[in-house]
Amino acid sequence: MPTLKLINVGASIGVVIPEEMLTRLNVGDGDVLYAVETPDGGYRLTPCDPDFAGKMDKADEIMRRYRNTLHTLAK
Repeated sequence: MPTLKLINVGASIGVVIPEEMLTRLNVGDGDVLYAVETPDGGYRLTPCDPDFAGKMDKADEIMRRYRNTLHTLAK
């Protein structure tokens, strides 16, 4: 199991993430990770914005509802 090391970064604390984990998450320097709270009180790191997924679900719903109108507008 990979471990994360905490280090001082100015007046804050930073986390060193091993290269293996960065590759698996498909992220690199300057990318953003989201810490999503899990039901058991822990956290899950993800490169996907959980709020964005909800917005896309809403957009899909709207596109399904107005499928015929959108099809006509696309002509």
